Order: sequence, then structure tokens, then C-alpha cells
Amino acid sequence: MQTLINTTILDFNVQAYHNETFKAVTQDDLKGKWSVFFFYPADFTFVCPTELGDMADNYDEFQKLGVEIYSVSTDTYFTHKAWHDASETIKRIKFPMLADPTGKLSRDFGVYIESAGLAYRGTFLVNPEGQIKLAEINDNGIGRNADELLRKVKAAQYIAANPYEVCPAKWKEGAKTLKPGLDLVGKI
Repeated sequence: MQTLINTTILDFNVQAYHNETFKAVTQDDLKGKWSVFFFYPADFTFVCPTELGDMADNYDEFQKLGVEIYSVSTDTYFTHKAWHDASETIKRIKFPMLADPTGKLSRDFGVYIESAGLAYRGTFLVNPEGQIKLAEINDNGIGRNADELLRKVKAAQYIAANPYEVCPAKWKEGAKTLKPGLDLVGKI
């Protein structure tokens, strides 16, 4: 499997349900800002609403970091609206819910399950230049954690602003970073 890290996202044009309306979302919408693509298998399921609810609860924190969240499933944008209208958890969502019924976007990110027509739980952080800086794919029975994603976003943004430093394991905002060099070899 080839990695997507540091590759540029491919052109796309999908419909979304966002703020009580339908709209098109393209790669041009990402330019100049950080973005998270949060793929999940399907609306009206079990683990998915727990994850999307967690993202909704942390959305303001992502926004403070200048990050837009894009949830993506292979459902239509009509289904996203119906789920939004039917579920108290999904009603809390303020971020765009992208529709990928053809599976093109899911295939481009390497999360499409051909035999099922669904996506794996993929999480991708895209920098303002359109490059993928984080790529994680979970089996569909394993839910994700928005707090951990926030930590990783902060680390990626720190490294983007401080390219000669790295963030060690369990790094949190404000903690000490490392400056790779000969003086650190074998001393960590």
C-alpha cells in the first residue's frame, strides 16, 4: 500500500449538506486553510453517530485552530439531511457532510470498500497547500477520538511553523519539542 503522506489531494467536486442547505464542495474550498476529511461507513449506523457527535462537540476547538471538518460517507446529501433531521446527535453537526455516492472521493483517499460500497473510517489532515499530513485508517468497528485528532492537528501545525523541530510521543501544546541533530543521537 502506497502512502498518501505529503501527496496533494486530487481534484474533486461533491455535494454536501451544510447549515440547512445543499452545496457543492471542491478542492478549491480547501485552499489556504487546514482541513480534516473524516470518512465513515454510513449514516443511520452505530459507531458513526458517536464519532460524528464527538467531532461536533469539539468543532469549535478545530475552528479556533483554523481547521474545517468534512465528514464523508458514500450516502447521498439527501440521506445526510434526513439523518440530521432524525437524530439529536447529528443535529449538533455544524461542519459540511460530504456525499460520495459514486465512491470517487473514498477511492482517491484509499478508504473505499469495493465489495460493500462503503468507506473505512479514514482520517486525513490536509494542510493549506493541499498536502496530506496525517492519514489513518481504522477498521469499521474501531471508533476514533476527536481529542486525539486535535492533539495531532496542533502537532502538525506546530511542525509547519517550526520545520526544524519534531513533536515526541504524547506531545501536547506548550510541551517541549525536539531539535534533531547529532547531539541527540542515542540520548533519548
